[in-house]
Amino acid sequence: MKKTLTTVFYLLLAFTAFSQEKTEKPEDKPKLTFSGYIDSYYMANFNSPKDRSNLGASGTARAFDQKSGQFSLGLVQTKLNYATKSSDVVVDLTFGPNADLGQYGNVVGPLGKGTTSLAIKQAYFNWKATDKLTLTAGQFGTHIGYEVIDAPVNYHYSLSNLFNNGPFYHIGVKAQYAFSDKFSLMGGIVNNVDNLNDNNRKKGLIAQVFFQPVAGFNVYLNGITSNEAAEDTKTGKTEDASYDLLDLTTTYQVSEKFMLGLNVATGSQKGDYQGGGGPATAKTWGGFAIYTKYDVSSTFALGARYESFNNKDGVRGLRLADGTGVSVNSITITPTITVADGHLLLKPELRIDSFDQNFFEDGDGKAQKSQSTLGWAMIYKF
Repeated sequence: MKKTLTTVFYLLLAFTAFSQEKTEKPEDKPKLTFSGYIDSYYMANFNSPKDRSNLGASGTARAFDQKSGQFSLGLVQTKLNYATKSSDVVVDLTFGPNADLGQYGNVVGPLGKGTTSLAIKQAYFNWKATDKLTLTAGQFGTHIGYEVIDAPVNYHYSLSNLFNNGPFYHIGVKAQYAFSDKFSLMGGIVNNVDNLNDNNRKKGLIAQVFFQPVAGFNVYLNGITSNEAAEDTKTGKTEDASYDLLDLTTTYQVSEKFMLGLNVATGSQKGDYQGGGGPATAKTWGGFAIYTKYDVSSTFALGARYESFNNKDGVRGLRLADGTGVSVNSITITPTITVADGHLLLKPELRIDSFDQNFFEDGDGKAQKSQSTLGWAMIYKF
């Protein structure tokens, strides 16, 4: 009898342990994920410029696809994410030419020399204080704009002038409160724009309002305001300056196959901007981009982007060598072919940029107002 009771007791223990294992929620267990991508491209420029560059007079006509007439490496990303039920941390490291461009403010370290911070695209943690409130601290990608640095996320390989206008990233803290899955607010305090170290004691404010009027229609209203003036090294004082940007980003899934997107931005600048000088009175810039994408099949899609960008006041980087401001209209057509079980994206792309002034040169050194490129991008994600 004693032996039977002992056997029953151990069977009950085993059954209890098995039941607890079955009822434990998988999402409660910490998860470590590793992902990333590499990309490369070949770009043909119909102007055949002598320097084999797509950058034009100011060196700012394109963001990452800067070279023509050669195969070029873009970016290598390695991304780690560790998540628990109430928190997660992201370490997003990038290497290669486009990493140098996307994190250009991290080039010089505290000792005035090169720094490993250049490899850090993002490094932040989230604390889910409640089911609705999330707090974030560290270096994180900007909330501004439709496009991002990550090539697999963007539909087009060449990036818009709105993206190239920045910002790219922020260092600071922010909080997001989700009233529902259709409405949320974000606010934060950050250092100056796109820099590892702040150039003054002033802090910038960032904000975002998200709402979903109807299913499939997402609307983001984004903003930033900051004093970007360089601090006087002798007095420690910072002049009265302002950098303000208001950005609207929307996506609407019209049907299962057809998507429509819109990005509108307007900004102003007064006074010095990070030691580069600036206007005594507020000057503005702005633009818009319309996106369309149609999924023909699970492995083939066709997208188009039309963009208009105005920097006639000359306060942003897209301008002539003498500082004269310009405006530009761009059309980009990009098919996407997905192969290798969804890992490899092949993107042939045609882009036409038309400026209001001579901004480029052809192979004979003649000035040109427009530039057309035909490229082939290859992106492998994992």
